[in-house]
Amino acid sequence: MIMPITKKKIPVAILTGYLGAGKTTLLNRILTEKHNQKIAVIVNEYGEVGIDNQLVVDSEEEILEMNNGCICCTVRGDLIRILRTLVFSMDQGKVAFDRVLIETTGLADPAPVAQTFFMDELLSEIFEVDSIVTVVDSKHVTRHLDDQDEAQEQIAFADVIILNKTDLVSNNEL
Repeated sequence: MIMPITKKKIPVAILTGYLGAGKTTLLNRILTEKHNQKIAVIVNEYGEVGIDNQLVVDSEEEILEMNNGCICCTVRGDLIRILRTLVFSMDQGKVAFDRVLIETTGLADPAPVAQTFFMDELLSEIFEVDSIVTVVDSKHVTRHLDDQDEAQEQIAFADVIILNKTDLVSNNEL
């Protein structure tokens, strides 16, 4: 019996971290590395002016920005629309990419973002969430964990936690 060839799903990484943790810096590092992959980047920015988009270095990656709300709640429809547009553009030969990276706003709960890929049938056939990466500001993490549910959710859902700004704390604090 010949097994059908299954098309490999496109991996999706969700990049989270509380405000100022270093998500955009990490994104820039990823985009400037020589990894031989084309990455479609979806940047969520809360508010009418996309500040983070101005901080993202020039690259050959396809960068899409959602700026009409928090990706964790009101923008789920926009996220589905953007991903479906990416699929359509890929099918039309207009874009080609190996993976998707979604940088959420610092106030986002990553769970609803990840759930988007399970709730939409087309997206679940094409994409696969392969990681939720949370960048943590080592200097301010305890304050954020005490005061902000979002910071707790970001760490709780993380597959990978990156401790950033470790140079700003003592070894005991780290």
